[in-house]
Amino acid sequence: MGGRGVSGGSSDPNGVGAADGDEWPVDLRGVTESVVTTLGPNGRWNVAALGLHAPDASDDDETPAPVTATTWGNTRTRRNFHRQGGGVVQFVSDPRTFVDAAVTIREEDDPVLPDAHAWVDIEARQVDAGESGGTRWERWELTPVESAVVETTVPTINRGFGAVIEATVATSRLDVPAYDTDELLARLRYFAETVERCGGRPEREAFAALDDATGWRERLPPDTDVPRFDGEGG
Repeated sequence: MGGRGVSGGSSDPNGVGAADGDEWPVDLRGVTESVVTTLGPNGRWNVAALGLHAPDASDDDETPAPVTATTWGNTRTRRNFHRQGGGVVQFVSDPRTFVDAAVTIREEDDPVLPDAHAWVDIEARQVDAGESGGTRWERWELTPVESAVVETTVPTINRGFGAVIEATVATSRLDVPAYDTDELLARLRYFAETVERCGGRPEREAFAALDDATGWRERLPPDTDVPRFDGEGG
């Protein structure tokens, strides 16, 4: 089973879209960063980041290979996938929502977030598992059950937004032995500088939230000059 009862709840907060069927509501390529909600044992929906790995395109395949995702460690998403067999994948454009999902513990009463542009109720089936750098990973095959486009937007490209996404990845690896801490901190300094130059208010607020949630700046030498954000700025 997937997200269970999404279309009967608050899946369409803006009145724009209705359920579109059992296909992905967007075209996926490479690795697409998404947010997933999974139902926990307390009856609330855990919010987390999830990278969607699109299959390699092949003209010879009449039936395309499934989309996959990998969970690392004993996360709530992993446990809820095992417990419930799926969740609700969502596509958002607000960096603050993505930071919340990636580095904080956030739970909601409803499976679909208010700022989701599209959602897809998925079934998750474990297809592989292993260990890398001392961390257990599990690979999941994701099958869409029901989907909807809630809100359409004109896409824009902002380097500050990309820097926020990359910064969440870097902070998640700080305590992983396989990654060099100094190199990760150098990346985070660069991402902060990129947000200062290119980001708007949402990106700055998102980076400030990332700072508070991860404390990565405490690992820097005291005299290190790195932009700080208080959520203000255009």
